[in-house]
Amino acid sequence: MGKVEALGKWIGRWFTVLVVIWAIFNYLLPQTSKWVIPNTSYLLGIILFGMGLTLRGEDFVRIVKRPLPVILGTVAHYVIMPLVAVVLCKIFHLTGATAVGVILVGSCPSGTSSSVMAYLAGGDVALDVSIETLSTLLAPLALPGLLMLYAGQYVTIPTQSLFMSTIKIVLVPIILGVVVHTLFGKRIDNLTRALPLVSQTAILLIIGAVISANHAELFTATTALVIPAVILHNLSGYGLGFLFSKLIRLKDPQRKAITFEVGMQDSSLGATLSMLYFSPAAAIPSTIFSVWHNISGSVLSSYWRGHTEKKARVQKTSAVMG
Repeated sequence: MGKVEALGKWIGRWFTVLVVIWAIFNYLLPQTSKWVIPNTSYLLGIILFGMGLTLRGEDFVRIVKRPLPVILGTVAHYVIMPLVAVVLCKIFHLTGATAVGVILVGSCPSGTSSSVMAYLAGGDVALDVSIETLSTLLAPLALPGLLMLYAGQYVTIPTQSLFMSTIKIVLVPIILGVVVHTLFGKRIDNLTRALPLVSQTAILLIIGAVISANHAELFTATTALVIPAVILHNLSGYGLGFLFSKLIRLKDPQRKAITFEVGMQDSSLGATLSMLYFSPAAAIPSTIFSVWHNISGSVLSSYWRGHTEKKARVQKTSAVMG
């Protein structure tokens, strides 16, 4: 198990690079991940089951004890990202499946990698995990509702089917994970140490499946507009999330957590639901988002970590000199 855990840590360290390499590989050899296409929902279920295994009673108690920052962060996520998606669709004249894909990824809950970025940046990881948990638990209601509100002009939204699928794909695996963790406790510690490797592998497989399914449409005039739209979507989420956290006067670690929670999406869920209910083309924005937000999140967390370390050195020097 030690080797598995070490491999998971190594992949986590180089995950952004591996995502890019794997995406290019599947574009050049699209047959590689064809077999994954009908199985993306199961892979997402595995990821979320793993999330459930890591949740403890104190995670839910923390939401109850300090509800305001968690609620405000979750509301900011579900207000900012869908609205930014709609605005970007108008700016870039996106329509049809492409517009639905952008709005869908904007309506997803917070991304699972946001807590890693918050940790690396010196943010409030407990707040990050709480917002991630609450936004994910609300996804069966929030996601179909937001799509019906914002994307109904482009395609017919199967609201009831989306609601039921989101429950089955998101809530059921998380609840099962929590139940298993509650029943077996420390006896599954070895299993939880392998979870990062399992989740990272599943995310890579989903990315490969979407690229394989969209091989012929990835570099067209339409998708050329999707790339800048997705980049601006993510960066706007960071900027507006940070501004919002300043407006409600949170401290620096909390601001970092909310910035990542607002700007990073569960793009694997977006890609899976796009493939199930719309079209492979609708999954392209989620795939691009998955690649990009790992890059931008790594850069932002590194900048913040460097800034914090520099500030600490200056304060230490001042204290010594004083």
